Amino acid sequence: MDLAFLHPLYEQPGPWASVYVDLSRHAEDTAHERQLTAAAVARELAAQGADEATCRAVQEAVDDLRHSSDPHGRALFAHAGRVVLDPPLARPPQGGTTAHWAPLPHVSPLLELMGEDPVCVVAYIDRKGADFELRSALGSREAGGVTGRQWPVHRTSSVDWSERHFQLRVENTWEHNAAEIADALAVCQEETGADLLILVGDDRERRAVHERLPKRLANCVVEATRGAGSRLLDDEVERLRAEHVRARAQEDLDTFLAARTPDGEGRAAAVEGVPALVEAAREHRIDELLVIPDGPDTHREVWIGEDPDQLAMRRTELKILGEQHSWSARADDALLRSAVMTGAPAIAVTPALPPDAAEEADAPVGGLGALLRWK
Repeated sequence: MDLAFLHPLYEQPGPWASVYVDLSRHAEDTAHERQLTAAAVARELAAQGADEATCRAVQEAVDDLRHSSDPHGRALFAHAGRVVLDPPLARPPQGGTTAHWAPLPHVSPLLELMGEDPVCVVAYIDRKGADFELRSALGSREAGGVTGRQWPVHRTSSVDWSERHFQLRVENTWEHNAAEIADALAVCQEETGADLLILVGDDRERRAVHERLPKRLANCVVEATRGAGSRLLDDEVERLRAEHVRARAQEDLDTFLAARTPDGEGRAAAVEGVPALVEAAREHRIDELLVIPDGPDTHREVWIGEDPDQLAMRRTELKILGEQHSWSARADDALLRSAVMTGAPAIAVTPALPPDAAEEADAPVGGLGALLRWK
């Protein structure tokens, strides 16, 4: 997951309000309920010590969502009387709306609630061309298409020798159109940044386009078994998206597990446990951070300074390092800040994996791990 969009949350010191708003319920009294929720969130933040201006900014932002059509929810991050970031969520927050006031933004739930929501292009293919649809957890929209040659596209039933020339022209038209569709689909993927391409159509048309796509797309193309007119197609598209997320999460986990084995010099390319991760973060050696939401280590207390690489297990350590100002913070939020600001991508292993997959795979028991870079 690319977390570069979180940079604005770390460009100024805290404390921060972090609110996860559940917008999944829709009823006649929804607007009134959300108005009450806005007031309740402001009271909760005030009880945790938030300043009046920030409480008011959050209340107004939540209140503005009372008529929102967001299907799942919204995260709000506010500081010094201003909402700095408000990304939509790909799934509702468990347990309803929550509010946190802390020295750092509480972004770790965002990894799970935004999820590895794969943006996918669904290509509806026939012999004459294709229409493209862009889908994500937030909905769908048209993404263009391509029209190939329109004639001839149908074979005749005749086997007469004189018809062979016509049949050959039909074959050439099919091949030409498949190539045009594949080229247009590759361009669409590049322009949209889609993670997954789903081909919908008859077997022959799907296969012809699939075979002509660039090799760079080989690992992100799947063929749907349902046709464009099937009422079950939407269910299959969602299943394929979920399978893609699970496969990517499992690949990340497998890479981490393999990297824990020490090399010939006794050095492992991966570590787990908060003390080892804090040391690696201080030394700018975290290449990729692995976070399993709600693991026991994610809640552990660490100490942070003003800079992202100022982390320690004890407050006295920061003083020894020359840091005069320090605050306690959750380990996951402190390590995520460090990862984002030092350019390391953060990887979330979310419930998209089967429930017992992490345990069966001997994943980090505390929920935090990292792949390391070596000097």
